Amino acid sequence: MAEAEAVQLKEEGNQHFQRQDYKAATKSYSQALKLTKDKTLLATLYRNRAACGLKTESYVQAASDASRAIDINSSDIKALYRRCQALEHLGKLDQAFKDVQRCATLEPRNQNFQETLRRLNTSIQEKLRVQFSTDSRVQKMFEILLDENSDADKREKAANNLIVLGREESGAEKIFQGNGVALLLQLLDTKRLELMLAAVRTLSGMCSGHRARATAILHAVRIDRICSLMSGENEEMSLAVCNLLQAVIDSLSGEDKQEHRGKEEALVLDTKKDLKQITSHLLDMLVSKKVSGQGRDQALNLLNKNVPRKDLAIHDNSRTIYVVDNGLRKILKVVGQVPDLPSCLPLTDNTRMLASILINKLYDDLRCDPERDHFRKICEEYITGKFDPQDMDKNVNAIQTVSGILQGPFDLGNQLLGLKGVMEMMVALCGSEREVDQLVAVEALIHASTKLSRATFIITNGVSLLKQIYKTTKNEKIKIRTLVSSDKTILYSVATTLVNCSNSYDVKEVIPELVQLAKFSKQHVPEEHPKDKKDFVDMRVKRLLKAGVISAMACMVKADNAILTDQTKELLARVFLALCDNPKDRGTIVAQGGGKALIPLALEGTDVGKVKAAHALAKIAAVSNPDIAFPGERVYEVVRPLVRLLDTERDGIQNYEALLGLTNLSGRSDKLRQKIFKERALPDIENYMFENHDQLRQAATECMCNMVVNKEVQERFLADGNDRLKLVVLLCGEDDDKLQNAAAGALAMLTAAHKKLCLKMTQVTSQWLEILQRLCLHDRLSVQHRGLVIAYNLLAADAELAKKLVESELLEILTVVGKQEPDEKKAEVVQTARECLIKCMDYGFIKPVS
Repeated sequence: MAEAEAVQLKEEGNQHFQRQDYKAATKSYSQALKLTKDKTLLATLYRNRAACGLKTESYVQAASDASRAIDINSSDIKALYRRCQALEHLGKLDQAFKDVQRCATLEPRNQNFQETLRRLNTSIQEKLRVQFSTDSRVQKMFEILLDENSDADKREKAANNLIVLGREESGAEKIFQGNGVALLLQLLDTKRLELMLAAVRTLSGMCSGHRARATAILHAVRIDRICSLMSGENEEMSLAVCNLLQAVIDSLSGEDKQEHRGKEEALVLDTKKDLKQITSHLLDMLVSKKVSGQGRDQALNLLNKNVPRKDLAIHDNSRTIYVVDNGLRKILKVVGQVPDLPSCLPLTDNTRMLASILINKLYDDLRCDPERDHFRKICEEYITGKFDPQDMDKNVNAIQTVSGILQGPFDLGNQLLGLKGVMEMMVALCGSEREVDQLVAVEALIHASTKLSRATFIITNGVSLLKQIYKTTKNEKIKIRTLVSSDKTILYSVATTLVNCSNSYDVKEVIPELVQLAKFSKQHVPEEHPKDKKDFVDMRVKRLLKAGVISAMACMVKADNAILTDQTKELLARVFLALCDNPKDRGTIVAQGGGKALIPLALEGTDVGKVKAAHALAKIAAVSNPDIAFPGERVYEVVRPLVRLLDTERDGIQNYEALLGLTNLSGRSDKLRQKIFKERALPDIENYMFENHDQLRQAATECMCNMVVNKEVQERFLADGNDRLKLVVLLCGEDDDKLQNAAAGALAMLTAAHKKLCLKMTQVTSQWLEILQRLCLHDRLSVQHRGLVIAYNLLAADAELAKKLVESELLEILTVVGKQEPDEKKAEVVQTARECLIKCMDYGFIKPVS
């Protein structure tokens, strides 16, 4: 019965295969394999499943299945040829050659086998030539770099070439196999910045997408040395080492999305121990006085990016639990740092905010109440353990920690405010003679006063002290905070004052002709006050930001609705928009919690207030890292206000900056692209791609360039009866470089995703070939690279289409570009052109020059 069922499943699989439903065919063959022991049938099933693997590009599985069929029958010519095809795709040309050689021996008259034999022989010879030249190039580069008498220009060129080689798989492997890691360590020992940077960047390229190599490099360089390099004062070095560690983490954790093949797949590497060691060293960096502020920020960035789950649907949050148990106290120490105290660790303006974001992400990543209770108890023990009547600095650190937590997981912060002595200590510090104590206390009181019950406590116990501080202090940071804290009814008045200071009320446009007419008729014409001019307003805005107005306003936004009215929200939204006007100030606004505070203002309040807040959000979203500006799930709340801002009735600048914000968000993840799609932003984005206004059209096209990665957006382009693809092709032919770059990027991704769109591209306009050739010859390298990617996609899509391209001037263009000597800047362009030529060789349209 089982054998009969196996035969029936095989037949079903064959039918699925003929209908090109390869997944269903694979499933049928797999089920049949479990039911039979007949060797002939087993060989057939493995051979057929290998064919499915080739069709679905699962080459590792295809090679494995073909091998099993060959184990049963060593002369199985179909299995041998299928394994040859799979091995060729995996880059194992010598093994593929042996298989096709065996096929040609069994069937010497088969022209297909003979052609494959010739092609593989040519490819192997070329690979050997490249490998040989790569070996000598690598050796020469190291000789130049390690020779102190080398010319500076030669050394710089060698360093750049080494970095380029490290990013290529073949180059990276040659460096690795040729004692390159030891030589790179020698470069690190030179203590010369340019050589150290070249070494770190080369190592980073070598680690990308290769788990075994990343593991070996991590052990050779050692995690303690990597962290030491990241701890230095040089910002460029710190960032380069951070990128190296990220590449290692991605490869070890599988986040690089690379398919690990051959030996790489066969190696069973236990990466958990290495990942845990990296996390442990990053946590140690947080509390080390030897670490610079820049280094501490990079450690926090790595922890923020790699510890919490990226998708809450994943059950395993063990990395977060490990950090909570082994590092939460260290993160709390960073949050509690007070820059004016002598014991303070080296910090940047962003360090404490990054630590607050990490605490927030870790808390959000917990799955159940017992985990959250454990988290809270650690925080409680840490804060209460700091209270010391004999040591005022410790008390200040404790209150600063509470203040930092309130800027992260607000609910947890409110629970900590209920601890015995916390609120009392805040009020007591207000009475201190030291300005540092007053500043920390007043800042904490602002965060605490956003709940009505806490505000009542402050009014009862601390208003007189706050008034006294306001009168006596000369520190503007303290003045503005006491103003916000002292009275729950003063928020509207404070907001009004801030609107006046920032000049953020609506100003009617003055028509010069009407002014002249009014003067002629001797009517009174109000004149602008000198201190309302832009220079004065900019100066006031700078002083407000320096005084910490953003953190004060962020606390005002958190207040209960009984305190914060819709009118006050509108005023705050106006002020936020005015403060966001200068792009250089937006980093400060984000660091002080402005991005997070704007979200509720954009979702609730008056219509005018919501538009103003959405516009401010767009300004921040356009230039900031969304993970830092809107941590956790908050980033998804930003989408709706930005989409609502896309409206032809709104100002051009509002639409433009909303598009820039959506572009930045859509480049972060497919989940965000899906959110933008569900908010029905696509019709508006497409509408602005038709705009006559150059900047709006460019911004919309850049946004679409990111959105086309989403499958549902691709379906809109595949649908019949629309001109979406035609528009993108025509935009590639415009004279504006930035517009071309965005349109070519969109077209490259669309043609890579669907062969149907490659064919459709040639039908939508007669100018398609001319436009493609212009892209491939473009002066701007990024545009040229995208044009060459489109050319490759068209060549790979269809043999007839490829033939048409080869018969055009495009072949000459590809040949000229492919013959160039690649440097760091041109590496991608030259490599893509060569891949196009190789594809033409595969078809047999051109032949390699011996």
